Amino acid sequence: MSRRTLLRSATLTGALVWAAPALAHAAEPVFAHGVASGDPLPDAVVLWTRVTPSPDATPGSGRGDAVDVEWAVSRDEAFTEVVANGRVTAGPSRDHTVSVDVDGLAPATTYFYRFACRGTVSAVGRTRTTAAPGTTPERLRFGVASCSNWEAGFFAAYRHLAARDDLDAVVHLGDYLYEYARGGYAGRHGAVRPHEPAHEIVSLADYRIRHAQYKTDPDLQALHARVPWIVTWDDHESANDAYAGGAENHDPATEGAWADRRAAALQAYLEWMPVRTAGSAGDVHLYRRFRFGDLAELSMLDLRSYRDRQVPALAGAFVDAPDRSITGPAQMEWLIGTVTTTSALWNLIGNPVMIAPLALPPLEPDETRALTELTGIPEHGVPVNADQWDGYAADRARLFDALAGAGRADTVFLTGDIHSSWCADLPLDPAAYPASPVVGTEMVVTSVTSKNFDEILGTPPRSTSVGIEAAVTAVNRHIRWTELDSHGYGVFEVTAQAAQMDWFFVDDPTDPAAGVRVGASMRVPRGAGRVEPAAPLG
Repeated sequence: MSRRTLLRSATLTGALVWAAPALAHAAEPVFAHGVASGDPLPDAVVLWTRVTPSPDATPGSGRGDAVDVEWAVSRDEAFTEVVANGRVTAGPSRDHTVSVDVDGLAPATTYFYRFACRGTVSAVGRTRTTAAPGTTPERLRFGVASCSNWEAGFFAAYRHLAARDDLDAVVHLGDYLYEYARGGYAGRHGAVRPHEPAHEIVSLADYRIRHAQYKTDPDLQALHARVPWIVTWDDHESANDAYAGGAENHDPATEGAWADRRAAALQAYLEWMPVRTAGSAGDVHLYRRFRFGDLAELSMLDLRSYRDRQVPALAGAFVDAPDRSITGPAQMEWLIGTVTTTSALWNLIGNPVMIAPLALPPLEPDETRALTELTGIPEHGVPVNADQWDGYAADRARLFDALAGAGRADTVFLTGDIHSSWCADLPLDPAAYPASPVVGTEMVVTSVTSKNFDEILGTPPRSTSVGIEAAVTAVNRHIRWTELDSHGYGVFEVTAQAAQMDWFFVDDPTDPAAGVRVGASMRVPRGAGRVEPAAPLG
């Protein structure tokens, strides 16, 4: 919906449907999928919900009448200070989802919002705009999450984030849902709760049904209603190890053209997520940026839509090929232009896959050059996972060189994807670290539920993994800490003095009431460019 077609009034508190005294707030059946907000700006935010106006209008069905949905935004939870309201139509063409981009709001302000349809009022959501240009917030705090697999467990991580009262937003770095058939990618204990539909999702209806199922989770709903989300996708929102022309988990012979499947996945994602897309109608893209006053600028990347096909991890110098790209040229130009020219104190980059080199082994420079000439192994060692930036070394070098040339060491990559926790300095030459200059820091959050190292191996937690962690950090000296077994989330804070991540680990992802503990805390002082252990955030 165009932001300029909204019905707006600071005094219209009685004109809409919720003015009727007999109405009560309800979560079902009309608003069974909750409410959400996202993509906050200093003067705007996206509001989202999905309505079920009749029993037959189930997600993905294409059935049900188009209906009017009222919305309102207020400065207080009782809605006595309504600042904006309006009416939109929800119909089967968008799976009865509603997305309203509300503008004209005040910066750095908390608002409350709600929807009404056919005599039912939704739950109340809370959101917040970002700081105005020219101001410097005292601090900025994000919840950071990735890789939430419905079948592998419950979303206790989201419950604990929703219980906090100190977050400005949630940054979700991808794999919000998983595409596999029922039982196709479960955790240590099998499918804790079964996926719908039962088969692998391929069609638009399939993706809509899977999105809808995830949004029935009460902890996910609570977190969406609590703070705005800033999201990007990784591969499982479409198919495993996706790239521009296909995916590892896509068979054109049985599942049709990849372009059709990707279009269905993207349409469902844009319908079901509180996201403001950038670009024109013919060039919709998910990479976009957010400014938080003069304190920080956040660039959210899309590393699936434009990348070249992955090469095997042991494919030698192919990963160093200068024409291989993980971002595509347009996104790389946009990213370099953003991170090298911003006046914000901190560059933050929402990065779906790990950018720190993770190789076996990164040798001393002279040894590496000699071995590369003889064998063709990559310049910085053999990558462990060529689906990460390691498989696109030239793009990483372009970005790192640009950061170094601009003198921007106050750059933090916030990363997900690999179902484990990491913290690393980002050297220009990992073989020469710690003597090598660094261009920033990477902080990687673990999975909400998706299986990690000990579950893949079938070993007890904190057994085999401990030795592997020690070996990884010994060989890759720029990797300052890693933990391979636990599930959870991060809380990331930025101030003018430092950036810090606290990693939180849930006790048991199969227990919806699981407790949580702090696993580690790492900070990077502004101007230092290198991480150090820290006390947990207060």
